[in-house]
Amino acid sequence: MKWSWKLTRVAGIDVYIHATFFILIAWIGLSYWQVEGSLAAVVKGVSFILALFLCVVLHELGHAMTARHYGIRTSRITLLPIGGVASMERMPEDPRQEIRVALAGPAVNIVIAGALALWLWATRSLVPLDQLDVTDGPVLQRLMVVNVFLAVFNLLPAFPMDGGRVLRAALALRMDHARATHLAASVGQVLALWLGLFGLFYNPFLIFIALFVWIGAAAEAGMEQVKSALAGAPVGRAMLTDFRFLSPDDSLAHAVKLTLAGSQKDFPVVSDGSLVGVLTQSGLLQGLNEHGELARVDQVMDRDVRTADIAESLERVLERLQSHRLRLLAVMDAGRLVGIVDLDNIMEMLKIHAALHNEPPGSAGQGIFRG
Repeated sequence: MKWSWKLTRVAGIDVYIHATFFILIAWIGLSYWQVEGSLAAVVKGVSFILALFLCVVLHELGHAMTARHYGIRTSRITLLPIGGVASMERMPEDPRQEIRVALAGPAVNIVIAGALALWLWATRSLVPLDQLDVTDGPVLQRLMVVNVFLAVFNLLPAFPMDGGRVLRAALALRMDHARATHLAASVGQVLALWLGLFGLFYNPFLIFIALFVWIGAAAEAGMEQVKSALAGAPVGRAMLTDFRFLSPDDSLAHAVKLTLAGSQKDFPVVSDGSLVGVLTQSGLLQGLNEHGELARVDQVMDRDVRTADIAESLERVLERLQSHRLRLLAVMDAGRLVGIVDLDNIMEMLKIHAALHNEPPGSAGQGIFRG
């Protein structure tokens, strides 16, 4: 996600913070200053919101660790003003596993709230709830209440929130996955409308959450439509077979010539019939900037070559391209390079599929690029 900076790495997962998160910090600090007019109040307010988002990170780690149990990798967690987003390579195909992954996040919040409740009870620090408000009252008790709220709110059946994913998985136990996703997304968008209307009269922040739910539901429905279109299709059906390749000792000037002569932007690098690297467009530009056009291809090529077998499913290839942020995959047949495939190739195939099935232009590709 653009405008995000890495904070730390937890359990092998990078934790990022989005630039807009600092707007929330500034707004919280300003709110406390206006109420109490002291630097101590600002520090108190900002500290509370940071503690709250630590709970959000733990919530997302609950999802990630449960998904890891089923062999699903999470590349990063990104903190946004409206909460956290765990970027998983995919969701479990088994609806029962998806339910467990979805419930793991709210379960973490319930555990945190329970642990805080026990501590407050043991130390006799509990105060009546009517003595609490957003900015006043024991910090730990306010954090306990907020964790309960996070658990309950995330369990609303508003796809793609946790409750919506539970709803989709429960429906998928009784019908095909595509129809279950469509129904869950529709329910999510209806709830998003109600959240937006409620936000207009009571809390404008709910409008942003409603927009997130609405867009997220549409993106998830679009992605399911894409998976349905790609189901059963091998990568050989969408790969580019008329492509150019480079040798390691070619100059970057030759790569520039090939780039300008056609529409191909990324080039496999082949030596003695074997694939040894890939020269991406960004690698070419960086090489030209740092070494000039007389530099060799092998000075700037990416040696971490990712390949796909010609019989591999396009659905799986799409997941790999997205989850690993790859520019392309080299398609191999019995160890021989026979084609390349990237997101553009898959998009073209989806457009053709949409035209053949009389779908609205672009509907099949909706939601491919997320985050």
